[in-house]
Amino acid sequence: MRFAACSLAIAIIAAIYSVPVMAADVGRPFYAGKQITLAVGEPPGGSADAYARLLQRHLARHIPGDPAIVVQNMPGTGTLKSVTFLNTAAPVDGTAIATFSSTLLVEALTARDRVSTDFRRFNWIGNTSEDVRICYAWAASGVGSWQALKAPRARPLFWGATAPGTAGNADAAILQHLFGAGIKPVQGYAGAADKRLAVERREIDGDCAGWTSLPPQWLRDGKINILLRLSSTLVPGMDPRVPFGGDLVKNDRERKLYDFLVAPERLGRVYMTSEKVPADRVVVLRAAFDATTADPAFRAEATRLNLLVAPMTGDEVARRIADLYATPPDVIAEAKKILGN
Repeated sequence: MRFAACSLAIAIIAAIYSVPVMAADVGRPFYAGKQITLAVGEPPGGSADAYARLLQRHLARHIPGDPAIVVQNMPGTGTLKSVTFLNTAAPVDGTAIATFSSTLLVEALTARDRVSTDFRRFNWIGNTSEDVRICYAWAASGVGSWQALKAPRARPLFWGATAPGTAGNADAAILQHLFGAGIKPVQGYAGAADKRLAVERREIDGDCAGWTSLPPQWLRDGKINILLRLSSTLVPGMDPRVPFGGDLVKNDRERKLYDFLVAPERLGRVYMTSEKVPADRVVVLRAAFDATTADPAFRAEATRLNLLVAPMTGDEVARRIADLYATPPDVIAEAKKILGN
């Protein structure tokens, strides 16, 4: 009896002293002491990497618990590697986010044998900005305008390309197969930084790229000629006289095709997490993302880095992707021919 009473007293004391600890655990934010991996499907040196690292520097302070955020570049398979990461190796507790070339959204409809992912299934966190893209030629090539790019020539202009599923590859296909520009895409470059070096070395004559990835000195010193705007959005420093691709289409059919092909660029810098992440953590990540893109410190740094900020919420991104999947089959079939899928 005496032993039983003693044991009961010890149990009661232990229970009493454990209550504050349990209460502290309940009130502790999930992300406290955690690390979030931000997987980037492109190599360092391009716009996708620049936006991801900008987000990395500001997002944590808007997440309860102030987790560490680590950027991990995962280039490969046309940026599909970072998407695959979410579906395979990544934890599904909300500590893994991915960004990739949004051109994969079109590839998922035009090249399903290569990109079998259904992007409607992911939890979308948001989009930092449209990917405002342009096509340019190295000034020394002698090509100074869109008309000059379209003019007959003895040899085609060598144009930068990367892997299927990337924006650069899709843009080159639009120039060549929709607008009839006399270019020859050169495959095999890892990303935007490699293509910029190739242009400077005169391995290629030009490229299509995100406006924010262009070296400021190229623009300042007149080293390149901007030939075409793929987006109707005008940003500071951009010449409004440069033609917009949407104005070059010949009819309504071509317009629908063009809008479908460039839709991923308008979605731009999208971020997502696994469909298996608990709903309450998706809410936390979305709220933190929205607060970050509205944060004056985030926007001030973006301005210093010449990065456009025009965000979308996770819900808006999800709606736009649903609209993309509703594209009529005949438009998808035409796009497939243009992209070589």
